[in-house]
Amino acid sequence: MRIADRLITPGAQDVYIIAELGVNHDGEERRAIQLAEAAAHAGADAIKLQLFEADRLMSRAAKLAAYQKAAGETDPIAMLRRLELSIEQMAAVVYRAHALGVRAIVTVFSVELVSVAESLPWDAYKTASPDLIHLPLLRALARTNRPLILSTGAATLEEVRQSIQWMSTLKTLDRTAIMQCVSSYPTPIEHAELPGIAALAEVFAGPVGYSDHTFELDTGAHAVSTGAVLLEKHLTYSRSAVGPDHAASLEPEQFAEYVRRARAAAQKTRTRPPAPLKRVLDIERDVRTVSRQSLVLTRALPAGHVLTHADLTCKRPGTGLPPSHLDRALGARLRTAKSTDDLLTADDLI
Repeated sequence: MRIADRLITPGAQDVYIIAELGVNHDGEERRAIQLAEAAAHAGADAIKLQLFEADRLMSRAAKLAAYQKAAGETDPIAMLRRLELSIEQMAAVVYRAHALGVRAIVTVFSVELVSVAESLPWDAYKTASPDLIHLPLLRALARTNRPLILSTGAATLEEVRQSIQWMSTLKTLDRTAIMQCVSSYPTPIEHAELPGIAALAEVFAGPVGYSDHTFELDTGAHAVSTGAVLLEKHLTYSRSAVGPDHAASLEPEQFAEYVRRARAAAQKTRTRPPAPLKRVLDIERDVRTVSRQSLVLTRALPAGHVLTHADLTCKRPGTGLPPSHLDRALGARLRTAKSTDDLLTADDLI
């Protein structure tokens, strides 16, 4: 696949490194620009932002993940409202990154925001791990004709295969990359699951990368030596700052060293990858449940109502009918009356 003028192929003698700014800007445009500048100085190829609206993403049933509670958060919706960056604020970050020769990538969390994102010149889109099975979102992103990177944290190999099949149907495989990931923040080094890189390479012919949530500076280099041609790592201005992701991120000097080691590893002969293994770890199950999305009612509806697109959206948590079941839900009748923001379940449908 190609991101701007950079061709990314399996076995490449280089590695594409993404500095994930995530929510480490604390909802401040100025801070996000500073992080983009730090990423450029550290040698990153791209920065990544997250486009979400708290009230659009979170249903009334939304809960905090354990790592977010550990960071001192008490309310999932209030947390995300505090950390939002508007598309107008993101514009300044994107243009500053481009001025520094760094590409700009964004993760969009809601279907309705894809058209909003399209107002900026993103070099690629990326899905968060919980949205690997979010078929409506994948369809919307595919229609942009931009490169797409899929993360696979807390996903089974069968779910990965299903997403690859969707990408094939959507005719996007030639502009898609897939990332091995462990959805735990931070990820203990003994659970880095680098064999997942080889497992993904066995089911996907395109570029495979690694989204790194460990503390260690060498994990990226080890991932590269076993086949990863893309890396993603969180960047922060201070690991002691207040917020859900700072503690699992690297500060600028650490990030620069991480980049140096990863690029050095890419120039060496790659080692034989460990035996392929892709699984859902116990430490990921909390994030899998809390951060996946479900079909949710947009309005109160009576029993017997036939569901249409206008009746449904997708929100967290993932305890209801998954977004991949949207086609099944459309045209079905409700067994009982439902309220606005209720999660839809299989039992609700006739």
